[in-house]
Amino acid sequence: MRRLLAILLPGLLLLTACGGSPAAPEPTSQSAGETAKLDSLKLTENGDKKAPGIDFTKPLEVAEPTVKVIAEGDGDRVKANQIAEISILAMNGKDGATLEDTFAKDPEPLELNDELKTGSAVIYNAFVGSKVGSQLALAIPGKAAAEGAQAQPTQLLVIKVLSVKDAPKVLDKPEGDVVTPPAGLPTVKDGDKGIPEISVDGVTAPTALVSQDLIKGKGPAVKETDTLTVNYVGVALVGGKKFDSSFDRGKTASFPLTGVIKGWTQGLAGKTVGSRVLLVIPKDLAYGDAGQGDAKGDLVFVVDILGVK
Repeated sequence: MRRLLAILLPGLLLLTACGGSPAAPEPTSQSAGETAKLDSLKLTENGDKKAPGIDFTKPLEVAEPTVKVIAEGDGDRVKANQIAEISILAMNGKDGATLEDTFAKDPEPLELNDELKTGSAVIYNAFVGSKVGSQLALAIPGKAAAEGAQAQPTQLLVIKVLSVKDAPKVLDKPEGDVVTPPAGLPTVKDGDKGIPEISVDGVTAPTALVSQDLIKGKGPAVKETDTLTVNYVGVALVGGKKFDSSFDRGKTASFPLTGVIKGWTQGLAGKTVGSRVLLVIPKDLAYGDAGQGDAKGDLVFVVDILGVK
């Protein structure tokens, strides 16, 4: 589970997503919002793995998401579709109290992809074009008090760009060595449109999870903590009825491996990017007898692992 960034970013995307099409990023970082309210902000460096000292005029209140480079680094410029590794110090804009400090922890990855560009041009355009070593201030508007709840003050985030790296490549289809599975498993063939078709004729109920490579990819191994990009199709073992398919929707799926059924978590961890994997999942590692819709009892999936992050 992501830390502070994952908590704050979704709310900020809601605030900024309705602001129209994002501007094309300029060669340098773009400030946005009520930037004059950040003019008083001063940083004092405290060394590696330590958050800087922060001084600013209080209370800080903004009515729109506001971002500004406070100290420019001297490293490489951050490019679109890269991943910026960042540390965050979050403070209460009213009194300066620290809400969270990730400087002493592992960096947070921020992927500067089209999803972020569409959801929040403010954040995207601030990071794309900034330099490694830069420190950005991001002020997030507070919320008025709802019935039975307290008002939330403006939050101030000071974010340091520690490093940058290229985002992992996402494949269009599995790539690797074809593997011949043992007898007795469901059989898989590609249909006319290249979509895997699964036959469960004569297959008996599994006594344990089966995770069988059909194509052995040559990319990095998947960890349980990873987020995967996949194509997949799933059928019930009894009757062979298809209940879900990203292939049929024409769009890959991305998800954290810790957020799916146990049969996927256990069956895909350790597999490699580029692989096509056949999963035969006992019901106790899926949705049980009650199921979810037609996904009941023992299940069979074919999963193409196209990317990992």
